[in-house]
Amino acid sequence: MILAEFSKYLQSRKDEIINGKTSAAKILCDWIRLVIYKNPKNHIDKIIHRELMLAENECGDFLIVGKSDSGRVLAKALFNYSQSYEHYIMSRWLDDKTPDDFTEK
Repeated sequence: MILAEFSKYLQSRKDEIINGKTSAAKILCDWIRLVIYKNPKNHIDKIIHRELMLAENECGDFLIVGKSDSGRVLAKALFNYSQSYEHYIMSRWLDDKTPDDFTEK
């Protein structure tokens, strides 16, 4: 349920990953920030509020912390999903490339 909701958000920003503007981990941070900074309206929002914390510094570095054991499992699952999606997108992008596409001319 939570992965499905995050997946929709991640897929909506797929072009940013392909163009190198951001990473899937940064998109995960953005999604958690969106959920945490609004009033919880559904079960997914309530679970994120209860289980995860987001710490950021002024440089844009972030840390996702689980407040309990289940929160740590959730954070790990969300991060692993974001990474696997990014790898999938990039492998699809590489499908039609040849080594000559990466040499300087």
